[in-house]
Amino acid sequence: MQQRTLGERSVGAIGLGAMPLSVEGRPDAGAALATLHAAIDAGVTLLDTADSYHWHADETGHNERLIARALAARSPADRANVLVATKGGRGRPGDGSWTVDGRPEHLRRAAEDSLRRLGVAAIDLYQLHKPDPLVPWAESVGALRGLLDAGKVRAAGISNVDEQQILTAREILGPGLVSVQNRFSPADRGSLPQLRLAERLGLAFLPWSPLGGLARSVLDDPADGVPARTAFHRVAEARGVSPQQVGLAWLLALSPAVVPIPGARRPASIHDSAAAAGLVLDAGELAALQGPFTGPTGPVYPAYPAADAADAAPAAPAAPVYLAAPASPAASASRR
Repeated sequence: MQQRTLGERSVGAIGLGAMPLSVEGRPDAGAALATLHAAIDAGVTLLDTADSYHWHADETGHNERLIARALAARSPADRANVLVATKGGRGRPGDGSWTVDGRPEHLRRAAEDSLRRLGVAAIDLYQLHKPDPLVPWAESVGALRGLLDAGKVRAAGISNVDEQQILTAREILGPGLVSVQNRFSPADRGSLPQLRLAERLGLAFLPWSPLGGLARSVLDDPADGVPARTAFHRVAEARGVSPQQVGLAWLLALSPAVVPIPGARRPASIHDSAAAAGLVLDAGELAALQGPFTGPTGPVYPAYPAADAADAAPAAPAAPVYLAAPASPAASASRR
């Protein structure tokens, strides 16, 4: 699989968002483990998890324990090659809802618990799951700085953030900040400015729910429809591949900073997603995919020029300053 840069590591261009293996509708343990092994066998070396990826209130860390179990069965070389990225700062009371807790003391405790569940001396990538509106952003990010300084985590990331929050985190964490994880997909392109800022700062951009509009995810409202035919479907038919592969290949073509983390509940799903790393779209196909994404009731996201915001946006300053940027849809989403 082609490789992309994540901090000081190289990872496969397609990662795995492991959340579906532990939340509502999850497969049994055997099928979940088979999916994780299939991902690694397909060249996936970025496994994304979180302490809040669980279903019932009394099973915090379910997904982390599942990944640790899968890696324990792999060879030492496989274990060394896989980067496990986990997150702290969210919770699940067991009633289907999500909570946010960005207090530094909570994040420090959550990181210690994740270390124990993963069975590692240091977490490869520890991400602040979501800004807490009740805690100053700099205080939450400062907790990551403390974890880096203490050697508890090797690298830090942030999720569900706007441009100002990225720059603030960069100022506090310096080169310790290596990634931004926001919702981004064919149907939800609201974090394009954050993607371009991450690219200019040398950060990896990890789109979560990257198949939005092409496949249902565990985060989708049951009332949301999936469009039966889009430009992605037409390109897929012409290529003889799945629309999901085309969607992931489109994301990879947007920037070398992008490492999508599609979810999967079955080995076949992650095999299909991994194959997108080898699918190169031509200029005509990419032009067709830049157009408005049309859902069941009409356009859900407008077209943007092929050059998109990269040419129009100002370069990130050498000394970070606070930008007056509105929160993106991803930053204010109530789920994930």
